[in-house]
Amino acid sequence: MAEAGTPDERHRLIAIYQGIVLSAARRALPSVVTGEIDHLVSRYDQGIVILRPLRDEYYMVLSLQPGSDVPGGLRRSADAQARMNEAI
Repeated sequence: MAEAGTPDERHRLIAIYQGIVLSAARRALPSVVTGEIDHLVSRYDQGIVILRPLRDEYYMVLSLQPGSDVPGGLRRSADAQARMNEAI
């Protein structure tokens, strides 16, 4: 696990939970029917989480504060997703 910013146990728990959500979504929505999952967005009282699957069962989680620029986060996380997939 790699993280940016101040290390925070809450962020690690969010990342683990998001991995479970991604696995459940993949089981519930077979790629034959829906295609591959590009991203998932979850909104909570405490903020917004953008989840982006990567190659080889890795994934990226971007945690945003409430009121953040979600479209901007989606664009920047898509760029990071592409760069990370190239590096894997």
